[in-house]
Amino acid sequence: MGAMTSDPLAVAVLGRGLVDPTAPTVRADDEAVARGRAAFETLRVYGGRPFRLGQHLERLVQSARALGVPAPDPAELEALARLALDAAGFVVVVLRLYWTPGPPGSAPCGYAIVSEIPDWIDEARARGQRLVALAFPRRSDAWLLPGVKSTSYATHIAAEAEARARGADDAVLVDAEGIVLEGPVTNVWWREGDTLVTPGLELGILAGETRAALCETADVAGYVVETGAYPLARLLEADEVFTSSSVREVMPVVEVDGRAFSLGPAAAAMQGALRALVSAS
Repeated sequence: MGAMTSDPLAVAVLGRGLVDPTAPTVRADDEAVARGRAAFETLRVYGGRPFRLGQHLERLVQSARALGVPAPDPAELEALARLALDAAGFVVVVLRLYWTPGPPGSAPCGYAIVSEIPDWIDEARARGQRLVALAFPRRSDAWLLPGVKSTSYATHIAAEAEARARGADDAVLVDAEGIVLEGPVTNVWWREGDTLVTPGLELGILAGETRAALCETADVAGYVVETGAYPLARLLEADEVFTSSSVREVMPVVEVDGRAFSLGPAAAAMQGALRALVSAS
C-alpha cells in the first residue's frame, strides 16, 4: 500500500533541474542502490504548500549525518522541491526528497519526486484498518540508527506483506518484550478515555512529523497526550486505536490481532485538528 503505483508527476535532480519522470535518475553504483544507504523524507502537499517542510528537511539532514553521508543544504533541497512541485501543477500531492551518497568518488545526489496521493487512503480511512502484531527489534542503541529515515526499508516492506498474508491491512511492530513500537510506515496511537497514548521516541522509533503535529494540537481537540513504553496488552484494552503518517494522515484502526475496535471520536477529531493546523500554517 505504501508504494507508488503510477509514474511520478515530476522529478527534479540537484544540479540538473527537471528531468523526464520516467528516465533513470540514480547511477547503478550509487550506494543508495548498492547498499540501501540513503536518507529520504515523505510529506503531503496541501494547496501547493508542503506541510512542515522545514522540519522534514531538518530530519533529512540529521538522517544523512547518522548514515555518514555529507549533509545536504536544506535551502538547495527546498528550491529543488519547489521546482518539482511547480512542474507537477497539482496542489494536493506527495513530495519525496532523497539524499544519496552518490557513486564512489562523486558528490552526493539529491532529488525530489512529486506523485499523486494514493487513491486507497480515503476509502481505508472511512472503514478503518485491521492490524496484526509482528515482532521487531527495538532500535534503541545508537549504532542501530534510531529515528533515522533511510531507504533500507526491506524489513518494513516485508512487515506490510506479512500483514496482508495474515489477512490484515498493516502491522503494529512490537519488540521482544512485547512493547509497542510503531507501524512499518506509521506511528501508533490509542485512546484511554480523554488520554491519547503513543510510544515514546526513546524506544528508537521514528519521530514522525504528523505525530509531532498531533501532539501539538491534541489539547485543541480535548485530549492530553501520554508517551512512554507500553505493552501490546495495554493497547488491546484501549477504547480506540489509530495510526498517523504524513501521507495517510490519521488512520482509524478497527482490529488488532483479532480484537475489534469501533471507529471512535479521537481519530476523527485529530484528523480535523490536523487539517485545521494545515490551513493555519
